[in-house]
Amino acid sequence: MEQLLTPLPELKQRWEKLQEQMHKQGIGGALILQRADLFYFSGTAQEAHLFIPAQGSPLLLVRRNLQRARSESSLPQIEPFPGWDGLALLIKDALAARGPLGMELDLLPVNLYRRYAGLLAPLEITDISPPVRLIRAVKSPYELTLLHRAAALGEAAFTHVREICRTGMTEIELEARLEAFVRVRGHQGAIRMRGFNQEMFYSHTMAGKNAAVPSFFNGVTGGCGLNPSYPQGAGTDRIEPGKPLLIDFVTVLDGYMVDQTRIFCLGKPDPELLQAHEAALKIKKALIKLGRAGSNGAELYRKAQEMATAAGLEEHFMGAEEKVSFVGHGVGLELDELPVIARNYDYILTEGMVCALEPKFVYPGRGTVGIEDTFVVRPDGLEQITRFEEALQIL
Repeated sequence: MEQLLTPLPELKQRWEKLQEQMHKQGIGGALILQRADLFYFSGTAQEAHLFIPAQGSPLLLVRRNLQRARSESSLPQIEPFPGWDGLALLIKDALAARGPLGMELDLLPVNLYRRYAGLLAPLEITDISPPVRLIRAVKSPYELTLLHRAAALGEAAFTHVREICRTGMTEIELEARLEAFVRVRGHQGAIRMRGFNQEMFYSHTMAGKNAAVPSFFNGVTGGCGLNPSYPQGAGTDRIEPGKPLLIDFVTVLDGYMVDQTRIFCLGKPDPELLQAHEAALKIKKALIKLGRAGSNGAELYRKAQEMATAAGLEEHFMGAEEKVSFVGHGVGLELDELPVIARNYDYILTEGMVCALEPKFVYPGRGTVGIEDTFVVRPDGLEQITRFEEALQIL
């Protein structure tokens, strides 16, 4: 497949937005290290330090691999890493009395922070991650094009489920076939997450009771997984008639991901679970209208909870034994981006933000039903990116 390079004008508008925020906050420059942020601002994920001054063009200092970084990034200034002392001298000279240096303190390990603090002393280090995350939350037309491409592959994947799902298959067999289908069509495999110790592999493909098994994963569903080392997702349970099959699939192309869930069933499902699924669809429909630019994520969550309660399903909403306190989350280069649509989390949606809504109902010992789609925030509501019939799929 042809390699997609992020255009220089796209990168330029990104670093200029960060420079605007640095100017407002009195920050002299930013040193970007985390791989998703590095790719966002430079177009390459090679091991490097990206120095973005408050004014002027960024400088990418590459440790491994310089040749690849130069072929992957359209930045005009890409140089070899000058060594730790050279890095410290460069930053100190560039910042002088212009203010502190911003670094991604939401995820920089303490030992590394101490190393940089010692090298750069007496220069102050401050947290640049809040403006970085806010800038990344609003997607450009270029990014939305990539998200729509990922959505098209996701639609093809769910269509493929209809063709390959059979009674007696194990969850892991179905998931593996689905992964192979998208992998050869460009799915990058890795699902990046920013949260500490959070991880996910492609999807949660779980049938019946396994879809209601909780785990460490900060999501509605967990699953038993294949072993205690990775205790989530598909296991060796077999797919049986009448048991809801949940497929929560993350599709990633050229770095950008969409998150989508559909429920399948071999034969007719339990009427109570089908009713709960219909309630999830009604919640989704209501939030699409309410989730316009300027709306508050906490209010959207409260609306979803009120509708679940009115339907008599509150005890199953967003978990059973261990509930999550959100009904939506941002997606893009990572699965856990801003915005967050959560209880007691006042977050104002901005046009161009992209989020996944996932109203779901969990029934221990029986399964999970519900829906998830990815949307872009517009002035008049949420515009759906992902595509596939939302009704519970009876095969």
